[in-house]
Amino acid sequence: MKSAPIALLLAAGCTLVQVAAQVAAPGRSPQPSSEQGAFQISVDVALVVLEATIRDHEGHAVPQLKRENFEVFEDGRTQPIRLFRHEDTPVTVGLLIDHSGSMREKLEEVTAGARAFVRSSNSRDQMFVVNFNETVSQGLPQGLRFSDSVEQLGAAVWGRPAVGTTALYDAIVEGLTRLREGSRDKKVLIVISDGGDNASKAPLDRVIKMAEQSNAMVYTIGIFDPDDPDGKPGVLRRLAHETGGQAFFPSEITETVEICERIARDIRDQYTIGYSSTSEKRDGTYHKIRLTARSKTGGKLAVRTRAGYSAADASPALAGRVTK
Repeated sequence: MKSAPIALLLAAGCTLVQVAAQVAAPGRSPQPSSEQGAFQISVDVALVVLEATIRDHEGHAVPQLKRENFEVFEDGRTQPIRLFRHEDTPVTVGLLIDHSGSMREKLEEVTAGARAFVRSSNSRDQMFVVNFNETVSQGLPQGLRFSDSVEQLGAAVWGRPAVGTTALYDAIVEGLTRLREGSRDKKVLIVISDGGDNASKAPLDRVIKMAEQSNAMVYTIGIFDPDDPDGKPGVLRRLAHETGGQAFFPSEITETVEICERIARDIRDQYTIGYSSTSEKRDGTYHKIRLTARSKTGGKLAVRTRAGYSAADASPALAGRVTK
């Protein structure tokens, strides 16, 4: 069955997707698999896709919610939900590791955290490492774009010395660019740094705009020294908030392993929600997103997802194919 090119795919929180849906109204029971082909058509769809983390008032994950438990708003207007799923899908992940001089005594714990993340991940994930101080470099051996090996990825983090200053923004630009090479629908960056930026060529506003136009979630781990004048936790918080990720600021470096394991669980246990945007502006306008969720008994649930997106025809998120 042919799939028509998508008119627009604004991936908010995760994805460039292929969507299989019945022509019948949402909520209708699916037809047996042997009959599905007769009930599918290909259409052009403007689809914004959110990856959402849902928690109850005690902070526990909430399984088995249905489409009707959610409402999504763009710029204050209700949007029709066209895609809904809750499953562990493989991810393209970039590990961005600070190798400035101040990280020298912390790299052992950071490497252990990276290994713990890999062990807790899906075996079909694609992962790469970007190391940075005042320069940015690939951690994996030349010619190897991705790996799912605990040993290879651990060596990629550990194998570069910690010296020099910090080009955090340049590293994030490189990470977002490299994510586009991955074939997995879900895209994630994990940034581990102990300071702010003091060496980048890329300005912060470019980094934020790329994140808003990307289909990536950004998780950040800020290992700041209390008296570090370069520490800028607000930047790490903003990147995580805008993209639906989460920012962590451990008081002890030994917490890094536990945080990396928590991030891995978070990625595995998200709801994917897609809606047809009613906006026709593709000029870089920023659109605010609000997603709400209620339990089966009607109680309000805590939702974390992308805060919004910048709609632009040149955005890397504006690509893909959708079958409906």
